[in-house]
Amino acid sequence: MKSSAQYQTGQRLPLEGGHALRLSVNPRARRISIRIDARKGEAVAIAPSERRLADAVAFARSKSVWIAERLAARVEGTALEPGAVIPFRGGTIRLEATGGAGAARLVEGPEGVRIVSGGEGEAFARRVINLLKRLAREALAVRTEVHLHALAQRPVTISINDAGSRWGSCSPHTRSIRYSWRVIMAPPEVLDYLAAHEVAHLVHADHSPAYWSVVKRLVGDHRPFRAWLREHGAALHAVGR
Repeated sequence: MKSSAQYQTGQRLPLEGGHALRLSVNPRARRISIRIDARKGEAVAIAPSERRLADAVAFARSKSVWIAERLAARVEGTALEPGAVIPFRGGTIRLEATGGAGAARLVEGPEGVRIVSGGEGEAFARRVINLLKRLAREALAVRTEVHLHALAQRPVTISINDAGSRWGSCSPHTRSIRYSWRVIMAPPEVLDYLAAHEVAHLVHADHSPAYWSVVKRLVGDHRPFRAWLREHGAALHAVGR
């Protein structure tokens, strides 16, 4: 076995079955863990420090069968193209082409709300994503402000991105929060939980019992929302892949 010094965060290693293992260090992690990055089709071994990476590699290799099963079961991507039906605010919404080069927008009609957009191919998909990002920013900004006020916290800088399989991150020192735009596809109460989750990190940077007590103060029992993301998150991350 290699020594810990020979492993580095970001390094990729082969696993049995031809799958890839990416190494990651998260100082906030309390233990070694493995997650599946459905978007990239690889496993990620997470260690709390560089010196624990060798242990993380050994643990991942002992779980190679489980990793292969999870990767095989990952959700296939859904193309953002006219006629596609994608998750939206806990339900679904249909994508329609309008011709021309107009921006994507929400339109309500007899058959319900749909997204209509100009553009073709990648241009159509890009316009749809831009709309979803804007809607996500608007909703998350509102809920973030609500939770900041509840905790008597100063304003933060919000950014919207698409960070792999992560839903959000908070940097207390810079008072900045990043959210994945994909949470706009989840039910509003799950989006609200995500905002509460990140705002609570301004009070406690870890995931200690004290931290979870802050989250509970903001949204009550958070377990159903976390369970929803675990069950449906891969499908949301597959949209547009």
